[in-house]
Amino acid sequence: MPGDDIRHVDWKVYAKTDRYYVKEFEEETNLKAYILLDTSASMGYASHGITKLRYATYLAAALSYLMLKQRDAVGLAIFDQELRSYLPPRSVNTYLSVLLQELHNARSRNKTNATKTFHQLAEQIKRRGLIIILSDLLDDPAQVISGLKHFRHKKHEIIVFHILDPAERYFHFKDEAIFQDMESGEKLSTQPWHIRGEYRRLVSEFIESYKTQCRENRIDYVLMDTSESFDAALLQYLIKRKRIGG
Repeated sequence: MPGDDIRHVDWKVYAKTDRYYVKEFEEETNLKAYILLDTSASMGYASHGITKLRYATYLAAALSYLMLKQRDAVGLAIFDQELRSYLPPRSVNTYLSVLLQELHNARSRNKTNATKTFHQLAEQIKRRGLIIILSDLLDDPAQVISGLKHFRHKKHEIIVFHILDPAERYFHFKDEAIFQDMESGEKLSTQPWHIRGEYRRLVSEFIESYKTQCRENRIDYVLMDTSESFDAALLQYLIKRKRIGG
């Protein structure tokens, strides 16, 4: 059509058909994203109907859908104390069903050793990409940060979605109870009102430690509560994606 840039004319097609066609291009951003899903036993906790793991799988599914719609490649790694499964990044829409099936089959079990998986994947993933962590981070914070810094050393961008149940954050139990560690099996009999203040202080310090360490290492940190909508997490991803480019 008049006004079209002749640089975009497909001359090979013209030679065959004697008609002018303009090439059309689809932008390829080539971002590779890796969703790392924690399926350790503590992720199976729920105080109000949805476990941390199920909440995380819903979030992972939504993120996968968004990334594939943007023609980004997305992969999935499932871990507890070991790397249990790994799906390499793909950018075709049909890959979504593969990811959703893997997320549907995810079950919480075993103890946590996020650090081991982080170091393993940091060495395994050769091309710079976006690492998305979905975990309650109930592990040694210093060791977890060490694993995250390994990703940063390899030039990856990182978003950490720290997923906690509201009962874990606020300890609003009222009756005397026996609490059991979901990973070690250790039990503690106590009266919640006697330890609530100290518990909340320690949890606050735990969260602030991650916030501070992530900020110092240029890692995006987002605290998620399973009683809240995860649209805030999707917004954080979109902001991060725009900052990376594309």
